[in-house]
Amino acid sequence: MKSSIFRTTLIAAAALAMSGAAFAQAGAKLKVGLMLPYTGTFASLGNAIENGFRLYVTEQGGKLAGREVEFVKVDDESDPSKATDNVNKLVKRDNVDVLIGTVHSGVAMAMAKVAKETGTILIVPNAGADAVTGAMCAPNIFRSSFSNWQPGYAMGEVMAKKGIKKVATITWKYAAGDESVRGFKEAFEKGGGTVVKELNLPFPNVEFQALLTDIAATKPDAVFTFFAGGGAVKFVKDYAAAGLKKTIPLYGSGFLTDGTLDAQGADADGLLTALHYADGMEIPKDKSFRLAYAKTYKLQPDVYAVQGYDAAQILGIGLKAVGGDTSKKAEFAHAVEAAKIDSPRGTFSLSKAHNPVQDIYLRQVVGKENKLIGIASKALNDPGRGCKM
Repeated sequence: MKSSIFRTTLIAAAALAMSGAAFAQAGAKLKVGLMLPYTGTFASLGNAIENGFRLYVTEQGGKLAGREVEFVKVDDESDPSKATDNVNKLVKRDNVDVLIGTVHSGVAMAMAKVAKETGTILIVPNAGADAVTGAMCAPNIFRSSFSNWQPGYAMGEVMAKKGIKKVATITWKYAAGDESVRGFKEAFEKGGGTVVKELNLPFPNVEFQALLTDIAATKPDAVFTFFAGGGAVKFVKDYAAAGLKKTIPLYGSGFLTDGTLDAQGADADGLLTALHYADGMEIPKDKSFRLAYAKTYKLQPDVYAVQGYDAAQILGIGLKAVGGDTSKKAEFAHAVEAAKIDSPRGTFSLSKAHNPVQDIYLRQVVGKENKLIGIASKALNDPGRGCKM
């Protein structure tokens, strides 16, 4: 009898301890590691992502699933050689519960590797490296942005349907550029077009003159490009200065003109790009988001801000399902996989590989806006090649 009472007491004590641990976690701060570029070519992108993320948290009263959010920040400098050390600082030194990052695809790959090894929840708010939701996919890795394949593929469809036959491509020689061009080629060639020349230069080099001379000599029907940030500003201005804008139409992944129009000025007028966000979308969620963002930051939001906001939404959805307990990875993933995310870009879901299934819009630069003129590709789902999950 005594032994039975003793066992019952032990079970009750263990249950109480477990309950206490759960309550302790629910009451503890949620440590969110922001690993983003705060200096260099992509600094403005990193700031916009953080702004968007913080805006959603603020709208929830500074808490997600009852846990106050504490931010730990690391400048990743868009440098893959520093990426593993930086992400390990956040996971092993700072003991963050969640990783948010980053912009540069090479850095994101290092983050995904560490997240996969440690089981830390990772939400990628920009970097489109196909492998993140391809061969590197994992139940604890999610993306709130796009795969590099998606905008490239959508623009390939658009240009093929326009009857364009011969195209030159130009980009930085790194994962984002290579994969964007591959996506473009896949759709463009499927539609009957031919890529007659592929040009690239090392990231973040912006000495374009020799390559622009090559484009002029090749005389393609059009050019498809992927650049972003400061590099996109200089490329668009140099392309126009070389006289090419008047003779060879320039098309791009939407990052060419997103967050860059103030600096590009009239040189960007009329450019067509494809992306999962645009100005003038007439979506109620977008209108309320833009108003709140402008009021909070005295800035107009761009696609990077949207992706940061939606990274926080994804985190909030998963945490709500598990009562704030980040150790419940399977339940967290199940909730996110089942969700329809009410985004400023329009409602989207996540694929089995945890990449957004979303509309890719065709936009045209009009003044300081990337005006929506149509849908380039409806509910485009990245193929998730290599993902085994």
